[in-house]
Amino acid sequence: MNEMGLFINAGEHFEKGKRQNRLNEENIQSIVETYKYRKETERYSRKVSMQEIEKNGYNLNISRYVSTALEEEKIDLNEVHKRLDSINKRIKENRDKHNAYLKELGLDEIE
Repeated sequence: MNEMGLFINAGEHFEKGKRQNRLNEENIQSIVETYKYRKETERYSRKVSMQEIEKNGYNLNISRYVSTALEEEKIDLNEVHKRLDSINKRIKENRDKHNAYLKELGLDEIE
C-alpha cells in the first residue's frame, strides 16, 4: 500500500495582528476540513507519497511540497517584438509628419 502524507501550507491564511498574527475561525475551519477530508487545493494543500518524501531526503519543509508562489506570466517575445516594431514604425511616421509641419513653418525638425 502506497502511504500518502498531506501537507497543508496555510502560511498566507491568517489575520495580521500588531504583535502576533492569528488564525480566525475560517482559517481554522479550512485547515480542519482540508485535513479531515484530505483535500488537495492548489497553493494550499497536497498529498505526497512516502516515495517522494524519501526521494527528498525526508525533508519535511512544507514549501518543498506546497508552493504558494504564483506562476509567472509567460511572455511571447516574438509578439512583443512585433508590437515594438509596429510602435516604432508609427513613431517614425508621426515624427516625419510633424517634421513636415515644422519645415513648413520654417522651424528646426526634431530627431
